Amino acid sequence: MVPHRQDPLRNPRPVAYFAGFMKGTERPARVAIVGGGCAALTTAFELTRPERGGRFDVTVYQMGFRLGGKGASGRGPAGRIEEHGLHLWMGFYENAFRVMRECYAELGRDPRTCPLATFRDAFSPAPDVAVVDRSPHGAWDSWIAHFPPGEGLPGDPLQQRNPFSVRAYLSQSAMLVGELLRSSLGIGDGAAGAWRPRSPEEVVGAAERLVHLGQLATSAVLLEAADLVRSAFDAVVPSIFQGERQAVLLRLLDALSAALRRQLAQVAAADHALGRVWHVVDLILAILRGSVRYGLAVDPRGFDAIDEYDWIEWLRMNGASDASLDSGFVRGIYDLAFAFEDGDVSRPRLAAGVALRGAMRMFFTYRGSLFWRMSAGMGDVVFAPLYEVLKRRGVKFEFFRRLADVKVADPTDAGDTPFVEELSFDVQAEPKSGDYQPLVDVHGVPCWPARPDYAQLVSGDRLEADGVHFESPWEQRVVRRETRRVGRDFDFVVLGLSVSALPLAAKELPRRSARYRAMLDHVKTVPTQAFQVWLREDTRALGWQGPEVNLSGFVEPFDTWADMTHTARAEAWKVAPRNVSYFCSVLPDPGRAGEGMALLAHATVRDNAIRFLDGEVGALWPLAAPRGEGFRWELLAHEGAHGEQAPAPEGAHPFDTQYWTANVRPSDRYVLSLPGASRFRISPLDRSFDNLTVTGDWTETGLNTGCVESAVISGMLASHALSGFPALEDIVGYDHP
Repeated sequence: MVPHRQDPLRNPRPVAYFAGFMKGTERPARVAIVGGGCAALTTAFELTRPERGGRFDVTVYQMGFRLGGKGASGRGPAGRIEEHGLHLWMGFYENAFRVMRECYAELGRDPRTCPLATFRDAFSPAPDVAVVDRSPHGAWDSWIAHFPPGEGLPGDPLQQRNPFSVRAYLSQSAMLVGELLRSSLGIGDGAAGAWRPRSPEEVVGAAERLVHLGQLATSAVLLEAADLVRSAFDAVVPSIFQGERQAVLLRLLDALSAALRRQLAQVAAADHALGRVWHVVDLILAILRGSVRYGLAVDPRGFDAIDEYDWIEWLRMNGASDASLDSGFVRGIYDLAFAFEDGDVSRPRLAAGVALRGAMRMFFTYRGSLFWRMSAGMGDVVFAPLYEVLKRRGVKFEFFRRLADVKVADPTDAGDTPFVEELSFDVQAEPKSGDYQPLVDVHGVPCWPARPDYAQLVSGDRLEADGVHFESPWEQRVVRRETRRVGRDFDFVVLGLSVSALPLAAKELPRRSARYRAMLDHVKTVPTQAFQVWLREDTRALGWQGPEVNLSGFVEPFDTWADMTHTARAEAWKVAPRNVSYFCSVLPDPGRAGEGMALLAHATVRDNAIRFLDGEVGALWPLAAPRGEGFRWELLAHEGAHGEQAPAPEGAHPFDTQYWTANVRPSDRYVLSLPGASRFRISPLDRSFDNLTVTGDWTETGLNTGCVESAVISGMLASHALSGFPALEDIVGYDHP
C-alpha cells in the first residue's frame, strides 16, 4: 500500500509511507491535530522537531480557550491553581520527562525573570508515600514509606534500549522478598550469606532438596528458599519455567508461602507494622507463583497474557490471602487508577496485566524519585511551555473550534481503505484579532486562566453575560460551522480527542469500522471528583504528624490526598495560606449526558466535600475536625477584594470560597483498564482509515493506563505513523508489535 505518485492528496496515507508522499509533492504535509491534551501536543512536538526539516505544517484545533484535556488547569482568584484533579508524575515516566526536559531546554526561559525556567524548577521529588489501613482497633492508621532516590533522573539517556523485561521485574520482586524477610526476621546480610547467581540445574536441585524437607522451619532455610527463587528468575535459560522444572519452582514457592504464613502471620497479628510487611511479602509471592504458573517470563505476550483477569481475582487465584487483598497497598493501586466500573466503589475492576506492569515499573524502574510534584499547575508546568515552543516552531492554534463531524470517503482504488475527507467544526467564538492569545502572567510564569479573556472575543461581553460553556460538548450556542477539506486544508488527521468524545464528534468512524465499534463497546471511562482547600494553618497544626505525602487507600468519597502546600508559592496571595491540600476519587457515573447533568454532578461533589471535611478528614487531621465537632471552617483561606482574609459571602457556605470539580464531560473522564479491554484498544499505528491516526491514553500504548506516560507514548506512536519518527525502539518501554 503506497501513496498515489500522480496525486498524493487524492487518497493520502499515514506514513510509515511518508517518503512516498514526499516523492509526489514538494510542499510540507499538512496535519490537522484535533485536541490539545498530552498525546496530541506530543504528536505536534515530535512532528515539528527541527531535525524533521519543516516537512510538516501542523494546525491544532482546540475546543474552548485552553489546552490540556484532563490535565488542563487554570488560575482563579488570588492566582490560585485550579486543577481537574491531583496530577503527580511517576519516576518511570521516561518518555514524558524526556519531552518536557527537551521542551524547557528549547524554550530557554530566563531564570532571572521566570521562576519556572528549567525542568528542575518545574518538577521536584516527592519520595514520601502513604497508604491507609484500619488498625486492629478499627481506627484509620497510615503507613508512610520513604523511597530512596533512584539512580539518575527520568529522561536521562539509558545505558541500553528498553531495559524493561518481565524476567527483570520478577527477579527484583524475588530479591525484595529476601530483603523484607531479612528485615522482618532481624537477620543481617552476613548471617544469611551473600546471594550468588546459580545455574538452572543448581536451582532445581537445591529447590528439590528444600521441598523434600517437608517444612521450611528455620530463618536460614527461608532465606535460602527466597534466594533460590531469585536465582530462578535471573537464569537465562527459559526452560527453567517449563515442564518439571516449573513444577519444582511452584512447589518451592508453595512451601515458602506456607512457612512464612506460619511464622509471620501470628507475629503480624500482634504487630500492625509487621503485618503490613507480611501483606507485601504475601502479595509478591502470589505474583511470583502466578508468573511461574502462567509462564509470564517466557510468554511473548508478557503481562498481557493475564489481562483477562481482574488484579484481585488473579492474586487470589495464586494464593494471596484475603487480608493482603484488603490491605491499603492493594486498595491504593485501585484508587490510583480510579479502577471502579461505573464509578461504583463496590465494583473494583482492573486488568491484572496492566496492574502488574504498572506496579513493577513504578517500584523497580523509577529514577530520581518514586513520585515527582509539579511546582505549579499542570497547565503552567506542562501545557504553557509546550504551547510556547510549538508556536515558535510555527504550529498554528485554532481555539474555540469544537469538532462536530468527521466525513469519511470511500477509496478510489479497490483494496484501499476509506479516508477522512472533511472535518467540520463548530466555531464557538471569534477572536477580534484572528489569533487568540490564551496565556496570562502570574509572577513571571505564563499560565492558563480559569476563564477565557472575553475582551479578545467578538461580542465578548454578550458571551460572558450569556454564560456560554466553551468547554462543554453539549453547548448549543455557536457562531457558525466551518469545514476543512482534505487536499485543501489538510492531508493527514490526528484525532486526539478522548474516547468518550468520539461518539459525539466522530460518529462515522464506528459506523465504518468494526474495530472502532468494538473499541467503543469495551474501552470504558469513568467520572472523577476532586476538591482543593487553602488553609490558614499548616499540617502540623491540623494534627498530621508525618511528612508531606501522597496518600491513598482512604475512605470514600475522597480516598486520595496530597499535601500540595508548595504550590502556594506559585500563586498570588497577599497573605499566603499555610497549607494547600488536594483530594480526589472516583465519582459514581450519572448514566446520562448533558450540561444539566454536569451542573448536578458539580453540586453533588460540593456536598460530598462538605460532608467529608465535617467527618472523615478528622482521621487525617484530628485538630482540624475534632471528634464530634465537625470541621473548623474558619481554617479556610479566602481573599477579599483588597487582599485581606475574608469570610464567605453572606448566605454562602464557607466551603464555597474553595474549589471543586466534577469531571463528567467526555474530555474530562478517566479511561479505565478493565479486564479483557486492552485487546480492543486501537493503536495509533492502526490503518483502518487511510489518512487518520488516533492518539490518547485510551489507545494501545503497552502501558494501557490513564496516565501522562501513556499519553506521551501514544503521541510518539502517532508521530511515527505519519513520519516514521521516533523509531519504535527509541520509545522507552514500548515493546508491542
